[in-house]
Amino acid sequence: MEKYQIEEKIVEMLKTVYDPEIPVNLYDLGLIYRIDVLDAGVVEIDMTLTAPNCPAADFMMEDVRQKVESIEGVNELKLQLVFEPEWSQELMTEEAKLELGLL
Repeated sequence: MEKYQIEEKIVEMLKTVYDPEIPVNLYDLGLIYRIDVLDAGVVEIDMTLTAPNCPAADFMMEDVRQKVESIEGVNELKLQLVFEPEWSQELMTEEAKLELGLL
């Protein structure tokens, strides 16, 4: 499978991971900062949280890990939690803003 196909499947899968407190998926919330599909099925993902002390952080990261690692062609996931740049509502997709009544 080509790298771009793996990345598309990763995005699809990330759209099934939700913050338990917000009815919008992590991808549309803008919490995924970087997805790199490297050689040999290694994937690097940088993600953030809406707040650094998010009580659901471990749950969401484990959900991302399990779902991404289940994708054909992904052999290893390097998932990094980052807080730079700080998350803001401007990072959300239009769909997410509509869902949350921000538009």
